[in-house]
Amino acid sequence: MKITQIEVYQVSYKLIDQKYAWSRGHAVTSFISTIIKISTDEGLSGFAEVCPLGSSYMEAYAKGVPSGVGEIGPLLLGQNPLQINVINNLMDSALSGHNYIKSPLDIACWDILGQAAGLPICTLLGGCFVSSFPLYRAISQGSSREMADDVARFREEGYRRFQLKVGGDPDKDIKRIKAVLKVIQPGDILVADSNTGWLMHKALRVVNALEGEDLYIEQPCSTIEECLAVREHTNLPMVLDEVIKGIDSLMNAYNQRAMDVVNLKISRLGGLTRTKQMRDLCESLGIAMTIEDSWGGDITTAAIAHLVGSTQPEFYFTSTDFNSYNDVRLAEGAPERKEGKLGVPSGPGLGISVDEKKLGKPVLTLK
Repeated sequence: MKITQIEVYQVSYKLIDQKYAWSRGHAVTSFISTIIKISTDEGLSGFAEVCPLGSSYMEAYAKGVPSGVGEIGPLLLGQNPLQINVINNLMDSALSGHNYIKSPLDIACWDILGQAAGLPICTLLGGCFVSSFPLYRAISQGSSREMADDVARFREEGYRRFQLKVGGDPDKDIKRIKAVLKVIQPGDILVADSNTGWLMHKALRVVNALEGEDLYIEQPCSTIEECLAVREHTNLPMVLDEVIKGIDSLMNAYNQRAMDVVNLKISRLGGLTRTKQMRDLCESLGIAMTIEDSWGGDITTAAIAHLVGSTQPEFYFTSTDFNSYNDVRLAEGAPERKEGKLGVPSGPGLGISVDEKKLGKPVLTLK
Protein backbone atom coordinates (compact mmCIF):
# COMPACT_ATOMS: atom_id res chain seq x y z
CA MET A 1 0.00 0.00 0.00
CA LYS A 2 1.27 3.49 -0.86
CA ILE A 3 0.18 7.03 -0.11
CA THR A 4 -0.88 8.63 -3.39
CA GLN A 5 -2.42 11.92 -2.27
CA ILE A 6 -2.67 14.22 0.75
CA GLU A 7 -5.43 16.83 0.88
CA VAL A 8 -5.74 19.62 3.42
CA TYR A 9 -9.08 21.27 4.17
CA GLN A 10 -9.96 24.04 6.60
CA VAL A 11 -13.40 24.51 8.13
CA SER A 12 -14.77 27.01 10.62
CA TYR A 13 -16.55 26.19 13.86
CA LYS A 14 -18.56 28.57 15.96
CA LEU A 15 -19.30 27.92 19.61
CA ILE A 16 -22.88 27.02 20.47
CA ASP A 17 -22.46 28.93 23.75
CA GLN A 18 -20.97 31.86 21.78
CA LYS A 19 -17.82 32.39 23.86
CA TYR A 20 -15.11 30.36 25.57
CA ALA A 21 -12.95 32.36 27.99
CA TRP A 22 -9.99 31.31 30.12
CA SER A 23 -7.04 32.90 31.94
CA ARG A 24 -5.33 36.23 31.26
CA GLY A 25 -8.26 37.58 29.29
CA HIS A 26 -8.04 35.01 26.50
CA ALA A 27 -11.30 34.16 24.76
CA VAL A 28 -12.51 32.69 21.47
CA THR A 29 -15.85 32.58 19.70
CA SER A 30 -14.84 30.53 16.65
CA PHE A 31 -12.09 28.20 15.44
CA ILE A 32 -10.38 27.19 12.23
CA SER A 33 -9.98 23.43 12.13
CA THR A 34 -7.76 21.62 9.66
CA ILE A 35 -8.91 18.31 8.21
CA ILE A 36 -6.38 15.98 6.57
CA LYS A 37 -7.29 13.28 4.07
CA ILE A 38 -4.65 10.72 3.06
CA SER A 39 -5.50 8.55 0.04
CA THR A 40 -3.82 5.31 -1.00
CA ASP A 41 -3.37 3.23 -4.14
CA GLU A 42 -5.59 0.50 -2.65
CA GLY A 43 -8.65 2.72 -2.32
CA LEU A 44 -8.45 3.31 1.42
CA SER A 45 -8.48 6.86 2.77
CA GLY A 46 -7.77 8.11 6.27
CA PHE A 47 -8.97 11.30 7.93
CA ALA A 48 -7.73 13.33 10.87
CA GLU A 49 -8.14 16.77 12.40
CA VAL A 50 -6.14 19.37 14.28
CA CYS A 51 -7.75 22.46 15.81
CA PRO A 52 -5.65 24.91 17.84
CA LEU A 53 -7.44 26.85 20.57
CA GLY A 54 -6.75 30.13 18.80
CA SER A 55 -3.13 31.24 18.36
CA SER A 56 -2.30 32.15 21.96
CA TYR A 57 -2.93 28.90 23.80
CA MET A 58 0.10 26.83 22.73
CA GLU A 59 2.76 26.65 20.01
CA ALA A 60 0.18 26.13 17.26
CA TYR A 61 -1.85 28.21 14.87
CA ALA A 62 -4.34 27.10 12.26
CA LYS A 63 -2.88 29.02 9.33
CA GLY A 64 0.43 27.24 9.85
CA VAL A 65 -0.92 23.73 9.32
CA PRO A 66 -1.17 23.77 5.49
CA SER A 67 2.35 25.22 5.23
CA GLY A 68 3.68 22.59 7.60
CA VAL A 69 2.01 19.78 5.68
CA GLY A 70 3.56 21.25 2.54
CA GLU A 71 6.98 20.73 4.15
CA ILE A 72 6.36 17.18 5.35
CA GLY A 73 3.86 15.81 2.84
CA PRO A 74 6.13 15.29 -0.19
CA LEU A 75 8.27 12.87 1.83
CA LEU A 76 5.22 10.78 2.70
CA LEU A 77 3.99 10.33 -0.85
CA GLY A 78 4.82 6.79 -1.98
CA GLN A 79 5.27 5.59 1.60
CA ASN A 80 3.27 2.79 3.21
CA PRO A 81 0.84 4.40 5.70
CA LEU A 82 0.67 1.16 7.66
CA GLN A 83 4.32 1.61 8.68
CA ILE A 84 3.42 4.24 11.24
CA ASN A 85 6.77 4.46 13.03
CA VAL A 86 8.49 4.89 9.66
CA ILE A 87 6.06 7.69 8.84
CA ASN A 88 6.82 9.42 12.16
CA ASN A 89 10.56 9.13 11.63
CA LEU A 90 10.21 10.71 8.20
CA MET A 91 8.16 13.57 9.61
CA ASP A 92 10.73 14.21 12.35
CA SER A 93 13.55 14.23 9.81
CA ALA A 94 11.71 16.76 7.66
CA LEU A 95 10.57 19.15 10.39
CA SER A 96 11.85 19.64 13.91
CA GLY A 97 9.12 20.18 16.49
CA HIS A 98 5.74 21.49 15.27
CA ASN A 99 3.96 18.46 16.70
CA TYR A 100 0.53 19.89 15.92
CA ILE A 101 1.33 19.61 12.19
CA LYS A 102 2.47 15.99 12.48
CA SER A 103 -0.49 14.94 14.61
CA PRO A 104 -3.20 14.74 11.91
CA LEU A 105 -0.87 12.97 9.49
CA ASP A 106 -0.15 10.35 12.13
CA ILE A 107 -3.83 9.92 13.03
CA ALA A 108 -4.90 9.59 9.38
CA CYS A 109 -2.41 6.72 9.02
CA TRP A 110 -3.93 5.03 12.08
CA ASP A 111 -7.35 5.41 10.43
CA ILE A 112 -6.03 3.65 7.32
CA LEU A 113 -4.35 0.94 9.41
CA GLY A 114 -7.60 0.21 11.21
CA GLN A 115 -9.53 -0.01 7.96
CA ALA A 116 -6.90 -2.30 6.41
CA ALA A 117 -7.01 -4.56 9.47
CA GLY A 118 -10.79 -4.39 9.78
CA LEU A 119 -10.38 -3.25 13.41
CA PRO A 120 -11.16 -0.11 15.40
CA ILE A 121 -8.16 2.00 16.37
CA CYS A 122 -9.03 1.28 20.01
CA THR A 123 -8.17 -2.40 19.46
CA LEU A 124 -4.92 -1.52 17.68
CA LEU A 125 -3.89 0.77 20.54
CA GLY A 126 -3.92 -2.17 22.92
CA GLY A 127 -7.53 -3.27 23.26
CA CYS A 128 -10.82 -1.70 24.30
CA PHE A 129 -11.28 -1.74 28.06
CA VAL A 130 -14.54 0.22 27.97
CA SER A 131 -17.28 0.99 25.48
CA SER A 132 -18.03 4.41 27.00
CA PHE A 133 -16.53 6.77 29.57
CA PRO A 134 -17.55 9.80 31.70
CA LEU A 135 -16.77 13.31 30.46
CA TYR A 136 -16.01 16.67 31.99
CA ARG A 137 -17.59 19.93 30.89
CA ALA A 138 -15.41 23.01 30.56
CA ILE A 139 -17.00 26.05 32.23
CA SER A 140 -16.04 29.29 30.49
CA GLN A 141 -14.74 32.03 32.78
CA GLY A 142 -17.42 34.45 33.91
CA SER A 143 -18.94 35.76 37.09
CA SER A 144 -19.34 33.41 40.04
CA ARG A 145 -23.11 33.34 39.46
CA GLU A 146 -22.75 32.60 35.75
CA MET A 147 -20.28 29.76 36.35
CA ALA A 148 -22.40 28.21 39.10
CA ASP A 149 -25.46 28.40 36.87
CA ASP A 150 -23.55 26.76 34.00
CA VAL A 151 -22.46 23.91 36.24
CA ALA A 152 -26.04 23.38 37.40
CA ARG A 153 -27.26 23.40 33.79
CA PHE A 154 -24.69 20.93 32.56
CA ARG A 155 -25.24 18.74 35.58
CA GLU A 156 -28.85 18.37 34.49
CA GLU A 157 -27.52 17.14 31.14
CA GLY A 158 -25.65 14.31 32.87
CA TYR A 159 -22.16 15.71 33.46
CA ARG A 160 -20.58 14.96 36.83
CA ARG A 161 -17.10 16.34 36.16
CA PHE A 162 -16.43 20.05 35.69
CA GLN A 163 -13.38 22.08 34.71
CA LEU A 164 -13.68 25.71 35.81
CA LYS A 165 -11.69 28.27 33.85
CA VAL A 166 -10.01 30.49 36.44
CA GLY A 167 -6.53 32.06 36.46
CA GLY A 168 -7.56 35.69 36.93
CA ASP A 169 -7.89 37.89 39.98
CA PRO A 170 -7.46 35.57 42.99
CA ASP A 171 -10.35 37.10 44.96
CA LYS A 172 -12.70 36.63 42.02
CA ASP A 173 -11.40 33.10 41.41
CA ILE A 174 -11.94 32.11 45.04
CA LYS A 175 -15.49 33.46 44.80
CA ARG A 176 -16.08 31.55 41.53
CA ILE A 177 -14.84 28.26 42.95
CA LYS A 178 -16.78 28.56 46.22
CA ALA A 179 -19.97 29.37 44.32
CA VAL A 180 -19.59 26.20 42.26
CA LEU A 181 -18.75 24.11 45.31
CA LYS A 182 -22.23 24.95 46.60
CA VAL A 183 -23.80 23.56 43.41
CA ILE A 184 -22.00 20.27 42.89
CA GLN A 185 -23.07 17.08 44.63
CA PRO A 186 -21.22 14.20 46.35
CA GLY A 187 -19.39 12.13 43.74
CA ASP A 188 -18.90 15.06 41.37
CA ILE A 189 -15.36 16.04 40.35
CA LEU A 190 -14.33 19.69 40.27
CA VAL A 191 -11.12 20.99 38.65
CA ALA A 192 -10.09 24.64 38.91
CA ASP A 193 -7.97 25.18 35.81
CA SER A 194 -5.77 28.28 35.81
CA ASN A 195 -4.17 27.58 32.39
CA THR A 196 -0.88 29.08 33.74
CA GLY A 197 -2.74 32.26 34.68
CA TRP A 198 -1.57 32.83 38.26
CA LEU A 199 1.72 34.08 39.56
CA MET A 200 2.91 32.01 42.53
CA HIS A 201 1.73 34.43 45.21
CA LYS A 202 -1.74 34.56 43.66
CA ALA A 203 -1.92 30.79 43.33
CA LEU A 204 -0.94 30.42 46.98
CA ARG A 205 -3.72 32.77 48.04
CA VAL A 206 -6.25 30.67 46.13
CA VAL A 207 -5.15 27.26 47.39
CA ASN A 208 -4.89 28.50 50.99
CA ALA A 209 -8.41 29.92 50.80
CA LEU A 210 -9.67 26.53 49.58
CA GLU A 211 -7.96 24.40 52.21
CA GLY A 212 -10.14 21.44 53.15
CA GLU A 213 -12.36 21.69 50.06
CA ASP A 214 -12.80 18.82 47.61
CA LEU A 215 -11.33 19.86 44.26
CA TYR A 216 -8.29 19.65 41.99
CA ILE A 217 -6.03 22.52 40.95
CA GLU A 218 -4.85 22.43 37.32
CA GLN A 219 -1.73 24.16 35.96
CA PRO A 220 -1.70 27.09 38.41
CA CYS A 221 1.50 28.67 37.03
CA SER A 222 3.67 28.77 33.92
CA THR A 223 6.48 26.38 34.87
CA ILE A 224 6.88 23.04 36.61
CA GLU A 225 9.03 24.71 39.25
CA GLU A 226 6.38 27.32 40.06
CA CYS A 227 3.64 24.67 40.15
CA LEU A 228 5.79 22.55 42.45
CA ALA A 229 6.22 25.50 44.83
CA VAL A 230 2.44 25.85 44.99
CA ARG A 231 2.00 22.10 45.44
CA GLU A 232 4.35 22.13 48.41
CA HIS A 233 1.95 24.49 50.22
CA THR A 234 -1.33 22.66 49.63
CA ASN A 235 -2.92 19.27 50.11
CA LEU A 236 -5.18 19.78 47.09
CA PRO A 237 -4.34 17.33 44.27
CA MET A 238 -2.72 18.93 41.23
CA VAL A 239 -3.09 18.39 37.49
CA LEU A 240 -0.33 19.46 35.07
CA ASP A 241 -1.20 20.29 31.48
CA GLU A 242 0.57 23.04 29.50
CA VAL A 243 4.06 22.14 30.74
CA ILE A 244 3.75 18.50 29.64
CA LYS A 245 5.12 18.48 26.09
CA GLY A 246 6.82 15.08 25.88
CA ILE A 247 8.46 12.28 27.81
CA ASP A 248 11.26 14.50 29.16
CA SER A 249 8.87 16.98 30.78
CA LEU A 250 6.64 14.17 32.03
CA MET A 251 9.57 12.42 33.74
CA ASN A 252 10.84 15.71 35.15
CA ALA A 253 7.44 16.40 36.71
CA TYR A 254 7.12 12.81 37.94
CA ASN A 255 10.59 12.75 39.51
CA GLN A 256 9.85 15.99 41.36
CA ARG A 257 6.42 14.69 42.46
CA ALA A 258 4.93 17.79 40.87
CA MET A 259 1.50 16.38 39.99
CA ASP A 260 -1.15 13.80 40.77
CA VAL A 261 -2.81 13.84 37.34
CA VAL A 262 -1.40 14.71 33.92
CA ASN A 263 -3.25 16.12 30.92
CA LEU A 264 -2.21 14.55 27.60
CA LYS A 265 -3.23 16.53 24.51
CA ILE A 266 -2.87 14.55 21.30
CA SER A 267 -1.84 17.37 18.97
CA ARG A 268 0.66 18.83 21.45
CA LEU A 269 2.40 15.44 21.61
CA GLY A 270 2.35 14.78 17.85
CA GLY A 271 -0.48 12.29 17.28
CA LEU A 272 -1.76 8.97 18.55
CA THR A 273 1.61 7.24 18.25
CA ARG A 274 3.43 9.56 20.64
CA THR A 275 0.44 10.01 22.94
CA LYS A 276 0.09 6.23 23.25
CA GLN A 277 3.74 6.09 24.34
CA MET A 278 3.05 8.71 27.00
CA ARG A 279 -0.18 6.97 28.04
CA ASP A 280 1.55 3.61 28.44
CA LEU A 281 4.34 5.23 30.46
CA CYS A 282 1.81 6.92 32.75
CA GLU A 283 0.09 3.60 33.35
CA SER A 284 3.44 2.06 34.28
CA LEU A 285 4.24 4.95 36.64
CA GLY A 286 0.77 4.98 38.21
CA ILE A 287 -0.24 8.43 36.97
CA ALA A 288 -3.89 9.21 36.26
CA MET A 289 -4.63 11.02 33.00
CA THR A 290 -6.92 13.47 31.32
CA ILE A 291 -6.82 12.46 27.65
CA GLU A 292 -7.98 15.04 25.14
CA ASP A 293 -6.74 17.64 22.63
CA SER A 294 -6.59 21.41 22.28
CA TRP A 295 -9.95 21.54 20.43
CA GLY A 296 -11.70 19.90 17.50
CA GLY A 297 -14.91 18.43 16.18
CA ASP A 298 -16.21 15.00 15.18
CA ILE A 299 -12.88 13.65 13.93
CA THR A 300 -10.86 14.81 16.93
CA THR A 301 -13.53 13.52 19.31
CA ALA A 302 -13.41 10.09 17.64
CA ALA A 303 -9.61 9.91 17.95
CA ILE A 304 -9.80 10.85 21.64
CA ALA A 305 -12.49 8.22 22.23
CA HIS A 306 -10.33 5.44 20.80
CA LEU A 307 -7.35 6.41 22.96
CA VAL A 308 -9.48 6.65 26.11
CA GLY A 309 -11.20 3.36 25.31
CA SER A 310 -7.84 1.60 25.18
CA THR A 311 -6.69 3.10 28.50
CA GLN A 312 -6.87 1.09 31.71
CA PRO A 313 -9.91 2.53 33.53
CA GLU A 314 -8.14 3.03 36.86
CA PHE A 315 -5.73 5.47 35.18
CA TYR A 316 -8.41 7.44 33.37
CA PHE A 317 -9.31 10.74 35.05
CA THR A 318 -11.44 12.49 32.45
CA SER A 319 -11.87 13.81 28.90
CA THR A 320 -14.33 15.91 26.92
CA ASP A 321 -16.52 15.77 23.82
CA PHE A 322 -15.42 18.73 21.71
CA ASN A 323 -18.00 18.11 19.01
CA SER A 324 -20.83 19.04 21.41
CA TYR A 325 -19.41 22.57 21.81
CA ASN A 326 -19.45 23.41 18.08
CA ASP A 327 -22.11 24.35 15.55
CA VAL A 328 -20.81 22.10 12.72
CA ARG A 329 -20.90 18.32 12.45
CA LEU A 330 -18.73 16.68 9.79
CA ALA A 331 -19.06 12.93 10.23
CA GLU A 332 -21.73 10.27 10.53
CA GLY A 333 -21.13 7.77 13.31
CA ALA A 334 -19.05 10.23 15.34
CA PRO A 335 -19.37 9.60 19.09
CA GLU A 336 -22.04 11.68 20.79
CA ARG A 337 -22.53 12.42 24.46
CA LYS A 338 -25.32 10.64 26.28
CA GLU A 339 -25.96 11.49 29.93
CA GLY A 340 -22.43 12.80 30.42
CA LYS A 341 -20.70 9.85 28.77
CA LEU A 342 -19.11 9.27 25.37
CA GLY A 343 -19.06 6.01 23.45
CA VAL A 344 -16.09 4.48 21.64
CA PRO A 345 -16.77 3.91 17.90
CA SER A 346 -16.75 0.20 17.03
CA GLY A 347 -16.17 0.40 13.27
CA PRO A 348 -12.78 -0.08 11.58
CA GLY A 349 -10.28 2.75 11.86
CA LEU A 350 -11.81 5.85 13.41
CA GLY A 351 -15.19 4.23 12.82
CA ILE A 352 -16.76 7.37 11.35
CA SER A 353 -17.82 8.50 7.88
CA VAL A 354 -16.69 12.02 7.00
CA ASP A 355 -19.07 14.02 4.80
CA GLU A 356 -16.58 15.39 2.29
CA LYS A 357 -19.14 17.79 0.83
CA LYS A 358 -18.98 19.75 4.07
CA LEU A 359 -15.20 20.19 3.77
CA GLY A 360 -15.35 22.43 0.72
CA LYS A 361 -12.35 22.64 -1.60
CA PRO A 362 -8.88 21.65 -0.35
CA VAL A 363 -6.49 24.48 0.46
CA LEU A 364 -3.57 22.18 -0.40
CA THR A 365 -3.27 19.01 -2.49
CA LEU A 366 -0.10 16.94 -2.72
CA LYS A 367 0.20 14.06 -5.18
